[in-house]
Amino acid sequence: MEKPSSYCVAIQMMEPDNVHRHYHDKQYGFPIEDDDELFGRLILEINQAGLSWTTILNKADNFRNAYSDFSIKQVANYNDNDIQRLLDDAGIIRNRLKINAAIHNAQQIRKLQADFGSFKAWLDHHHPKTKVEWVKLFKKTFRFTGGEITNEFLMSTGYLQGAHVPECPVYNQVLSTRPKWAEK
Repeated sequence: MEKPSSYCVAIQMMEPDNVHRHYHDKQYGFPIEDDDELFGRLILEINQAGLSWTTILNKADNFRNAYSDFSIKQVANYNDNDIQRLLDDAGIIRNRLKINAAIHNAQQIRKLQADFGSFKAWLDHHHPKTKVEWVKLFKKTFRFTGGEITNEFLMSTGYLQGAHVPECPVYNQVLSTRPKWAEK
């Protein structure tokens, strides 16, 4: 079988209850306004590194529960007991580097919130940037955010174009939410 030309095409071949369908149709590329939800997406993208996105989507609720509903304030204050709790949690990816990155990144976002009012305001402040410029900024600011993670995070939250092809039925739905990449 020939490899699909895009995520949007691949979705059309999947069963209606497939986790990818829900993500593609309801989340991927849509702007996120809430800082904790933006942080949650960053956690998921970081944990996907080296694994399949299907694994992450299937564990998304477990991540939400394990990381205090993606509360930046709570995760920024995690201690050694919390790290051990996460390392013992079979429902998530138990990788010390990724766990430490989540805590560090929450602490960094707290600083950005103090300086810019919110994580989203910091992202908006730096828009527009090229992918290369975003990657450089993310590497300087956060941990475990290489090119692919940064690109997927920004595409999935509406800062970079490319989540959907124009022929995709969801493309116009995303456009109607006025993602940052579509601003003139």
